Amino acid sequence: MNLYGIRAIYQFEMNRMRRTLLQSVASPVISTSLYFVVFGAAIGSRMAEIDGVGYGAFIIPGLIMLMLLNESISNASFGIYMPKFTGTIYEVLSAPVSPLEIVIGYVGAAATKSTILGLLILLTARIFVPYEIQHPFWMLGFLVLTAITFSLFGFIIGIWADGFEKLQIIPLMIVTPLAFLGGSFYSINMLPPLWQTITLFNPVVYLISGFRWSFYGVADVHMAVSLAMTSIFLFICIAIVWWIFRTGYRLKP
Repeated sequence: MNLYGIRAIYQFEMNRMRRTLLQSVASPVISTSLYFVVFGAAIGSRMAEIDGVGYGAFIIPGLIMLMLLNESISNASFGIYMPKFTGTIYEVLSAPVSPLEIVIGYVGAAATKSTILGLLILLTARIFVPYEIQHPFWMLGFLVLTAITFSLFGFIIGIWADGFEKLQIIPLMIVTPLAFLGGSFYSINMLPPLWQTITLFNPVVYLISGFRWSFYGVADVHMAVSLAMTSIFLFICIAIVWWIFRTGYRLKP
């Protein structure tokens, strides 16, 4: 294992975050905090509890997961797309680093950024809304697992995209709507039976439900099912990345 190569890629990506703190850190934290102000402190104080949890506290896991999905995809896709766009990807591919080491460097940096942002937003939420974490180990584990999984997904998008517009299509047109319809702001048990069944086909439901369980011990879907669905998506992403490097899809002319 070429640890020096992994560290070089990882540090390069992390330095990019430090150079753009306002865009990479301040912007997502502030935008998510506005949700806490509006839905948590203002509207939440006038709404009934959901599953015994105050509305302001109930939406915290959903909002963190919404941010985590978008930032993981964005960081990883942009990180691998820019070397393709500038042509420096060929220097990386010709360097004495294996595909596994390349993926660890890029995906590890993107997952680290997203995890740091998730923890910062969790701390910021304490200013606006009181909450508890019943299972902190599972909360952190689920946070990291989701960050790694969707960073891998973003890595795939970055390789697939052949223009800046395509980098935004899936996050904006697919992931964000699925997150909003996946129980970020409500429990799917509040929906009519037909819509509950339809909602179960939304993969984001399992992410948000499992993450919310780690906070309050309540979930729309059993924790084991949420963990299994996330793991399945992780292995699918790993298989696609393996195929990309095996075939050279959009990496080699």
